[in-house]
Amino acid sequence: AEMTHLQAGLSPETIEKARLELNENPDILHQDIQQVRDMIITRPDIGFLRTDDAFILRFLRARKFHQTEAFRLLAQYFQYRQLNLDMFKNFKADDPGIKRALTDGFPGVLENRDHCGRKILLLFAANWDQSRNSFIDILRAILLSLEVLIEDQELQINGFILIIDWSNFSFKEASKLTPSILKLAIEGLQDSFPARFGGVHFVNQPWYIHALYTLIKPFLKDKTRKRIFLHGNNLNSLHQLIHPECLPSEFGGTLPPYDMGTWARTLLGPDYSDENEYTHTSYNAMHVKHASSNLEREASPKPMKRSQSVVEAGTLKHEDQGESENTQPLLALD
Repeated sequence: AEMTHLQAGLSPETIEKARLELNENPDILHQDIQQVRDMIITRPDIGFLRTDDAFILRFLRARKFHQTEAFRLLAQYFQYRQLNLDMFKNFKADDPGIKRALTDGFPGVLENRDHCGRKILLLFAANWDQSRNSFIDILRAILLSLEVLIEDQELQINGFILIIDWSNFSFKEASKLTPSILKLAIEGLQDSFPARFGGVHFVNQPWYIHALYTLIKPFLKDKTRKRIFLHGNNLNSLHQLIHPECLPSEFGGTLPPYDMGTWARTLLGPDYSDENEYTHTSYNAMHVKHASSNLEREASPKPMKRSQSVVEAGTLKHEDQGESENTQPLLALD
């Protein structure tokens, strides 16, 4: 029983689920972990900054105790952080960019889990003000949120659901979602993070989001592809997979509408402030720090006054230089 301290706090049901679905065996947990740890010397090019038992265990769970796969994911996890240093420079809830994304509800996280014990994350695309939040900061806020949530062993075993509501997300805004930044998100979530995603649900997606989805399909593993559901405005098909009593009213559920600040308050605690202090800081100052990185340049329009439209700010010119070939296939699908 000395082994099972790693499963401390798990309900008997969850331990049983881990055994059935993930091949988790309490008697050999330590050997499994050690075998993954022993593979670390094969990748001297990667700095493995954390190698304790509990940490390695989440990678084994994410890959159903297939040791080679778990190690590959562990290596990817640190490599992704090595390759995208800017993204992880100040990887904390009070980093201005992350804090702003969290405050604006990226991501939303429901308090209650679904009927399978999975945590539900929400993204309302319409709330994305592109002059306020760069795509990169939203991605960072999502990765940080997952980092906090994955500490919970029940969630390592039960996993996550992601619901993205695309209503009122304009074509112009969608055209900022270039394949390269979408690929960055897919690499971060699908290939480099030790979480099980039980489903990614698109709701109210317009044709151009469907088109974008076709563009990124090649980057998706078969397993991921099978878990992406495009519901359009058919909430019944969503409810067949996630019970309405687990969902807020925006998704035809019985819970009250989601309050965007819920998760931000949880993460930021006493640091959370409702009144929007960001408007007093010059928005530019926050972006100049990373302006040198290509990613940031591509991911966010040049800093501008809130009132100015994207077109006036000359983003279209900048799109023609670098991004037009990326948006072309999107338009051709009309």
